[in-house]
Amino acid sequence: MDVFNGQYQEDNDDLFEHYRIEVDAGQTPIRIDKFLSDRLANVSRNRIQSAIGEGFIKVNQIEIKSNYKVHPKDVIIVSLPEPPRDTEVKPENIPLNILYEDQSLLIVNKPAGMVVHPAYNNWTGTLVNALVYHFKNLPNLPYNESRPGLVHRIDKDTSGLLVIAKNEHALNKLAKQFFDHTIERSYIALVWGIPKPENGVIDVPIGRSMKDRRIVKAFPDSDRGKNAVTHYQLIHDYRYVSLLECKLETGRTHQIRAHMKYLGHPIFNDVTYGGDKILKGTVFSKYKTFVHNCFQLMPRQALHAKSLGFHHPDSGKLMRFESELPRDFKQVIEKWENYVKYN
Repeated sequence: MDVFNGQYQEDNDDLFEHYRIEVDAGQTPIRIDKFLSDRLANVSRNRIQSAIGEGFIKVNQIEIKSNYKVHPKDVIIVSLPEPPRDTEVKPENIPLNILYEDQSLLIVNKPAGMVVHPAYNNWTGTLVNALVYHFKNLPNLPYNESRPGLVHRIDKDTSGLLVIAKNEHALNKLAKQFFDHTIERSYIALVWGIPKPENGVIDVPIGRSMKDRRIVKAFPDSDRGKNAVTHYQLIHDYRYVSLLECKLETGRTHQIRAHMKYLGHPIFNDVTYGGDKILKGTVFSKYKTFVHNCFQLMPRQALHAKSLGFHHPDSGKLMRFESELPRDFKQVIEKWENYVKYN
């Protein structure tokens, strides 16, 4: 499961940070340098080969050569004798919007534009930097040294709810619920076009694109990718765009964004998945100006993590939390409502 995996990042041209990959059971044999270059962002195949030659990459705790072929269930470790940077997260006095807090957990409403945890090009100013300032001794999952308290995450430009664990017991209990897919999570998305049928299930594996590792894509007729299931339901039809509720059965990276792209209905103003172009509507300049005004009003993907439901790690009681749409999202919806009403 993604939430348990370590994060690879590259801090300069020569050094690797710790990273752990468990190979899928259905993986076909492939050279390890090719396998890793397809999966690790910001790293070239030559650099991987160099790291293998220096003994910084092991498979099942054994040093290998670049022509080693990866097998199902292999455990690959990329590491250095010493960390390439200070892995300690620096506390930063950044305000947090806390909707709920008790002795074991808190619910945070993350604004769009805030990165959840320190990573490549975003070592400071993250939600985790704020958490370690406001809360002491937050727990870590294995291979997640820079993510204290985190059980899951949402994308930088997605707004909405996150549950944060304040102690190790809570972290393990919540992580198990995510692993078992018993967490209730719903998102609100504004997408291009009107899905047909209006309610449905997208059960299509997704994985990193072979051409651009920043992008996740669907693999409907391939053994690539990981199982991913999204339930969607139409809330409102605005003729050219529609408002959907999306419920996650699994929680893969960029899952809703990739699934809606696959369905032919990219999320409105999602730059990574093509939603920042006018995909539906008229050719009139008035309409084009209207859409671009919406883009400027909400300069990020129109996706909000609206609700969370889980069993409390101490009492076992089912708890549910909801958050309002942020102002930019509300304003764009109002603009679409007025546009279809008067045009």
